[in-house]
Amino acid sequence: MPALDPRLTPARPDLAAAHLKGQVEAERFVEPVDRQAIAASVPIRRTPEPHGAVDDQLLAGDIFALLEEKDGWGWGYSRADGFVGWVELLALSEDVEPVDHRVTALRTYAFSEPDLKSEPNLLLSLNCSFRAGRRESRYVEAIGLGWVFTPHAAPLDEHADDFVAVAESFLGAPYLWGGKESLGLDCSGLVQMALLATGIPVPRDSDQQEAHLAASWTDVTQSPTRERGDVVFWPGHVGIMTDSEHLLHANGHWMDVTLEAFDEAEQRIREGHAPVRKIFRPV
Repeated sequence: MPALDPRLTPARPDLAAAHLKGQVEAERFVEPVDRQAIAASVPIRRTPEPHGAVDDQLLAGDIFALLEEKDGWGWGYSRADGFVGWVELLALSEDVEPVDHRVTALRTYAFSEPDLKSEPNLLLSLNCSFRAGRRESRYVEAIGLGWVFTPHAAPLDEHADDFVAVAESFLGAPYLWGGKESLGLDCSGLVQMALLATGIPVPRDSDQQEAHLAASWTDVTQSPTRERGDVVFWPGHVGIMTDSEHLLHANGHWMDVTLEAFDEAEQRIREGHAPVRKIFRPV
């Protein structure tokens, strides 16, 4: 049996999710209870403390499968991409609304009223999701969140056409380890959010994305030329080609989403870390 990925395995010596019974050892196995993110973003932390290291985020509307509560924190996993960790329970609702819309703008406010002069409740990022309620004027009610400008949202089955254009809209967004919202995201968060906006779900981390795309995209690692839409993987890093010569990536060198000459970025990463490992092209 292959080793289980600890990032995606909700199991500890004392507690594990019920679906893992027979695969892991634990003192007890429990069925998760779903809770829903009602904050714009919710960090998934390694430890139940405000400064615990962040590995991932829930976006508004995402479901967290709760396995344990402790002092205002909950341990479990994201149903969006499976990541395990701790979240603050204040950011989750016990009432779960089946979502049917998502935010399509890079970011937009959820207002307290269907009026641009009303107080905003939240600043939502691309791919936040909600259940649509009433419609008034040019606004749609995002149940539990507020009122969203209708042109900034769409039904879940409506997708963007070009994931590269979506990724380009993040240009200049600050780098944030574990982030995947417009106010801060990392390299794999950028790729995950851009592809999700076009209806292509992929895993959270770059090594997981590399393995996932290897199963369905074309391997062009040995090709002498690159094209718009090629996804380039290094060990621990990933970026997107916007044309044959330029790479878009969220990176810790410039601390933002940067567009730079691929040859310059490749040389810097190769000399400081490792060479390119794989390049995949959409089929």
